[in-house]
Amino acid sequence: MMYSIPTTTINKAKKRWRRAYLTIYISNTIAKNLISKALHVSKFPTTYSGIEIIPQTIVPPKVSIDIKEVYGDHHFYSVDQTQLINIVQNRDLETLHKCDGVKGLAKTLETDLENGINGQDLNERTTVFGSNTYEKPAPKGLFYFVFEAFKDVTILILMGCAVLSLVFGIKEDGIKDGWYEGGSILLAVFLVIVVSAVSNFRQEKQFDNLSKISSNIKIDIVREGRRQKISIFKLVVGDVVVLNVGDQIPADGLFIGGHSLLVDESSMTGESEQIEVNAVSNPFLLSGAKVSDGHCRMLVLSVGMNTTWGKMMSSITGDNNEQTPLQSRLNKLTSLIGKVGLAVAFLVLTVMLIRYFTGNTEDENGNREYNGKRTSVNEILDSVTGIFSAAVTIVVVAIPEGLPLAVTLTLAYSMKRMMGDQAMVRKLSACETMGSATVICTDKTGTLTMNQMTVTKFWLGLKYMESHSSSAISQQVLELLHEAVGFNTTGTVFKPSSRSVHEYSGSPTEKAILSWAVEDLVMDMEKLKQSSTVLHVETFNSKKKRSGVSIRRQNDNTIHVHWKGAAEMVLAMCSQYYNSEGSKMIIDNDSRKQLENIIKGMAASSLRCIAFAHKKVVEDTDHQTITEDGLTLLGIVGLKDPCRPGSKKAIETCRFAGVQVKMITGDNVFTAKAIATECGILEAGQEVCDEEVVEGVQFRNFTDEERMQKVDKIRVMARSSPFDKLLMVKCLKQKGHVVAVTGDGTNDAPALKEADIGLSMGIQGTEVAKQSSDIVILDDDIASISTVLMWGRCVYNNIQKFIQFQLTVNVAALVINFVAAVTSGDVPLTAVQLLWVNLIMDTLGALALATEKPTKELLDKPPVGRFEPLITNIMWRNLLAQATFQITVLLTFQFKAKAIFNVDESVKNTIIFNTFVLCQVFNEFNSRKLEKRNIFKGIHKNRLFIGIIGTTIILQIVMVEFLKNFANTERLNGVQWGICVAIAALSWPIGWFMKLIPVPDKPLLNYIRC
Repeated sequence: MMYSIPTTTINKAKKRWRRAYLTIYISNTIAKNLISKALHVSKFPTTYSGIEIIPQTIVPPKVSIDIKEVYGDHHFYSVDQTQLINIVQNRDLETLHKCDGVKGLAKTLETDLENGINGQDLNERTTVFGSNTYEKPAPKGLFYFVFEAFKDVTILILMGCAVLSLVFGIKEDGIKDGWYEGGSILLAVFLVIVVSAVSNFRQEKQFDNLSKISSNIKIDIVREGRRQKISIFKLVVGDVVVLNVGDQIPADGLFIGGHSLLVDESSMTGESEQIEVNAVSNPFLLSGAKVSDGHCRMLVLSVGMNTTWGKMMSSITGDNNEQTPLQSRLNKLTSLIGKVGLAVAFLVLTVMLIRYFTGNTEDENGNREYNGKRTSVNEILDSVTGIFSAAVTIVVVAIPEGLPLAVTLTLAYSMKRMMGDQAMVRKLSACETMGSATVICTDKTGTLTMNQMTVTKFWLGLKYMESHSSSAISQQVLELLHEAVGFNTTGTVFKPSSRSVHEYSGSPTEKAILSWAVEDLVMDMEKLKQSSTVLHVETFNSKKKRSGVSIRRQNDNTIHVHWKGAAEMVLAMCSQYYNSEGSKMIIDNDSRKQLENIIKGMAASSLRCIAFAHKKVVEDTDHQTITEDGLTLLGIVGLKDPCRPGSKKAIETCRFAGVQVKMITGDNVFTAKAIATECGILEAGQEVCDEEVVEGVQFRNFTDEERMQKVDKIRVMARSSPFDKLLMVKCLKQKGHVVAVTGDGTNDAPALKEADIGLSMGIQGTEVAKQSSDIVILDDDIASISTVLMWGRCVYNNIQKFIQFQLTVNVAALVINFVAAVTSGDVPLTAVQLLWVNLIMDTLGALALATEKPTKELLDKPPVGRFEPLITNIMWRNLLAQATFQITVLLTFQFKAKAIFNVDESVKNTIIFNTFVLCQVFNEFNSRKLEKRNIFKGIHKNRLFIGIIGTTIILQIVMVEFLKNFANTERLNGVQWGICVAIAALSWPIGWFMKLIPVPDKPLLNYIRC
């Protein structure tokens, strides 16, 4: 106990503090002694407290207390965090040895290397050592996007024109009336900027949220003796992490134990060479590295910002500057239209300036505007500014900046919706590319099947064994089977003390075999572990399709080798088999044929066949290799993995949409055929051609010409390796297909990257596979893949709808203003009016059309080709018809409206403006369906579309009726409104009749090139 209390002058207050401290201390000591005796605890971690009372002599008595708690090891405050961090980052073996290695550090961190931490002090560990999260740059705020919008050159020019107009207007008409035109332009520009900024801000937030979800990796740890999955963000210092092939190392730590561990640190060091990790020379595991081979347990020493990976990740900005192929094509289209708009604007500017300075323009009172020297400089500048403003506004309307916004909106919307449909988009381009997919190469396990393995059949030699028949098996063979299952596995068995039910962890195959061994063969995992020592492990290899282990028994010091894997491959390594009595029988030609027929029979019943083989080997100093010949077959099990209920329907949907589905599996050809028939990839009751089902070895041994000739006909590839999958993807792409590939293993990464769309599995997929993919299928279901296909087509279709809508507006506005300017020297649509049109078509129009949900009609058409034009003949037909109609009507109004309606110039221009806007509103309905004549189908399901149409109409009424000075409009009477609506409504029957006109298949631009 540490305390310092001066005794010279102790007043009453000080005495009370002293008595309180002594009372607390004595009570604490008595309580410890009582609890210690009751619980038979020999020693408690010591807690020291210090109280320092500082006397005050000058001022009135005051007690200052500084309480410090110097915690013992239990509270981790004595642990040197810097040392923990440096041990791994500096690969400091010397300091590690001084700390008594991984065992010493585990003791310091109060970690049981077998059972992990107790889980009761997680908050304390997080407080002391930090959380496994990274500091990221602050997200972009709304003002950032407002500032970005201000960088647009046309916006800046318009604002300059608005300021000049404001200055001249106030100077000429006074502040009361002179601010209207300039102020209106400024307000309209401000509205465009705000709407654009808010939209971009919302999409940025959505992408940021999706990024957080994608980085929330699930990892395997051991806590309280139980293996469990947790979020990577919940990891704490002292945790024991289980790492397998394909896992990303979630924190910095030390190798506890494992076998054949190779890690890829290229993401950290840039070196592509794989590094061997072991307990002796290199026990260091760095966060961010990936496990290439083997498996191990790791003790976590530092997390989050205390790791090199954490510091590196925190320095990476979250900018999402990825441009999809569609966005690139739209940018080119925008640039092309912008150049046309600039040319038209320049012509309008030239013509209007010439007409002005030659005295061919009149003001509102019919007087000539320019009168040579009699016209003041202010009047000239004011008129020139108005002309320049009109020309710039034409550019604003002509440049379809809404196209990139529409792509962003539809991609963000589809990404959000796809999350609800069990698909997480990692790369934006995949959303649109999936709509063009012509072939899907899918795995079997977990995608077509439910990945819920159970052992349903067991053959011991040539004898079929019923369930729970361990008593009928000789003790020797039973012990060998226990060893074969218990040591040659990456799974674990945990039995809670409170329950009698065992808990199994690992892959579905491992869990099924462990469950069978424990429940049918009465295997005791804990007892088994103590009976032998593992010498060497050869992890499962997708090429060899097997895994092996060598062990040394404790009782007789003998060495035994066990292999487990694909039944026909393990059988090929065996020369003998055990029968149920424990006798070894020679495998001759007849018995080998019988065993092969047993495997074929189980495979034909859709069972995955796994065989176990054993060999006792002589003492040898080299345990780094495991013998593969002269083995004795222990038994063969058949595992049932039922097909997913919706797999057959999903495959029919894909085929109906013109997309081929090919199954690529590691199972043998008989199992592959059975599952493919059950799922509908192969037709039931029809004889399967040899060209439709091949094995991986056949495919890779074909010549290049043979592969290219046969690849389209192949429906199933069995016993395939990841290289075979990659080879098939390359062949299909060379044939012009747009290929989607599913994958879950580390070795699938090359095929996932090579494919046009890589689809990784969210449940069974390794972290390497997920990071190599474009979309993560969260439920591993083929039905989700068909949904992704529909969303991909929806994205493309929505973009096409908006392009048709916007180009109609662009063409009509350009032609109307150009013809009016050239002929009369004036433009009917003012800067503010055109900015309003720009707002409703660019932002509101994009929102309305880009958020249409997918319909099954999208799957009635074949996939969009890789080189299909973005603007199809159907779109050209629709937009040219509507643009021609609008131009004809509005130019008629421009030249004849005064006589037709008996109105003045300002009312005429208001009618033109109102009719033009309403035409766009009605045409928005036409744009919902590019080919179908029923444009109202499903409209009640899209509330956003209805809301935007309603909002646009209300705002238009306000613009015309109440914002005279702002919008430069005049109020219209009921008859005039009725005429505007009736003429605009004609776009519906025109659109209906135009869709009856067939269009050629050959793209329109191809005729122009010819």
